Amino acid sequence: MNSVRAIVLVMLAAMASASQAQETVRLYAAGSLRAVMTEMATAFTKGSGVGVTGEYGASGLLYERIVKGERADVFASANMEHPGALAQGGRGAPVVMFARNRLCALVGPGQGVSSGSLLDRLLDASVKLGISTPKADPAGDYAVQLFEKADKLRPGAFAALMAKALKLTGGADSPPPPANRSAYGVLVAGRKADVFLTYCTNAEQARREEPSLEVVSVPENLAVGANYGMTTIDGAGPHAARFALFVMSGTGQAILARHGFSAVAVP
Repeated sequence: MNSVRAIVLVMLAAMASASQAQETVRLYAAGSLRAVMTEMATAFTKGSGVGVTGEYGASGLLYERIVKGERADVFASANMEHPGALAQGGRGAPVVMFARNRLCALVGPGQGVSSGSLLDRLLDASVKLGISTPKADPAGDYAVQLFEKADKLRPGAFAALMAKALKLTGGADSPPPPANRSAYGVLVAGRKADVFLTYCTNAEQARREEPSLEVVSVPENLAVGANYGMTTIDGAGPHAARFALFVMSGTGQAILARHGFSAVAVP
């Protein structure tokens, strides 16, 4: 009798574990979304009882992991291209843009950088320029777009900037970001870069952690915006769609706005 009871208890535990697994949304999201999606997940779970586990990193690298077979339910990318490729390949639902961001310059102490002098300082051979890794991380692709705009203003600027740019984050071989700290703030405060082109949300977080740093707006003639796209992965359960709808809801969009993103679906 005791052995039968033990078997029943094991079966009930296994069923409970399986049920719990079904009640969890596995979110793959851009590293720049870590703070906002953590708050989003908490709010969603509080209202729905459905848990959310987050996996964060460079969008291009996350895309490759999903393509290779890692299980994800929702993919929130810092661009439209990576989730769009999943949708076009039959691996995801149609992509929706759920937020916007833009590039800013995170500047170290004593660099004397302003919006008006930004291009001059970026081209200065003595200034160490940091960017994320293009292709792997959309932030790097957006930096390349800024270089292309610079070339239209000053022919030759693209080649010069590409040659000097230090690809310090977002690559497959990049050091993992420090726990609970901005990688960009650590790099600039540690003099690995004098100026780092990153999302404004990242730059503001870094400044909060490292008050000696400065956030400089990119001038309009060099400005680059970032559209964030989201898809639910083929085979995901109904809770994935519920979470995606929550992101697009007034509550979700207000959370995004609070973290410095431009909300796109606020009534």
